[in-house]
Amino acid sequence: MMVNSCKYLAETARFCYNQRRNGGIAMRIEEIINKHRLELNDTDMVIYKYILQHRAAVRHISIHELARACAVSSTTIVRFAQKLGFDGFGELKAVLKMEEAAQSVYSDDVLKDLQKFYSQTSAKVFKRNFDSASRLMHEANRVFVFASGYVQSNVAQELKRLFFYDNVLIYEISGQEEFLSLTSSLTADDLFIFVSLSGETPVVVEFAQRLKLLDVPFISITKLHDNTLASLSTVNLYVSPARFQLYENEDEHIAFQSMLPYFMLVEVWYVKYRMYLRQQRGGTKVQEM
Repeated sequence: MMVNSCKYLAETARFCYNQRRNGGIAMRIEEIINKHRLELNDTDMVIYKYILQHRAAVRHISIHELARACAVSSTTIVRFAQKLGFDGFGELKAVLKMEEAAQSVYSDDVLKDLQKFYSQTSAKVFKRNFDSASRLMHEANRVFVFASGYVQSNVAQELKRLFFYDNVLIYEISGQEEFLSLTSSLTADDLFIFVSLSGETPVVVEFAQRLKLLDVPFISITKLHDNTLASLSTVNLYVSPARFQLYENEDEHIAFQSMLPYFMLVEVWYVKYRMYLRQQRGGTKVQEM
């Protein structure tokens, strides 16, 4: 037991060191999968789906047990982990265990839970590096945004309002016909931004695939989980909305879902965009949080 604990601590320490060395923050497994999705084959996706469905168990099983459960060899598991940027299965397990440690335990005090959620969300968003997204925004000749729903449209409006302060005009695309009429004039110097909850809405996925074929860069803002839009995007920005039950009878009332992370993300992105511009123009160098 002591040997396993020491091994886990060593794997965790090495993973955290690699994150700091690469200038990043610890990502959830869904985020890592999206980043490397195009490199994964069908066997890799079988392993990932098993991990997703048995997350709690995989945190504590051996590589041989996981291999048997997925009907693959231990070597295949190692290759899968390496495709995701890990040294081996040990580092992958370390990420899963770090997620477990970060999970919130909610009490009956919803306001306290909400305050804790706001605090956790802000900590994650402020640490995020927005340089890639800011570079695309700064270098684009034209910027378009498409929102796949009511809340998403509100986020798009806020995005337009914020970047207007810097004379960045963001044009909102309202539907399929408008998008199709644009495709003939789009170039690699343009930029698209998609605001979506699931990242799986058929029209959004279709738009993203067309832009991919045209080599037009695009940024996705989606809920944090494995989704098609995020895997296709040039840059993906993730948020983690949360649900809070305000009533004792959960069967009769739908839980309240906080969408604050979306609005916090775009506001922090705008501020970091200003910081990015200042760095590019030779002003005081600001260390990215």
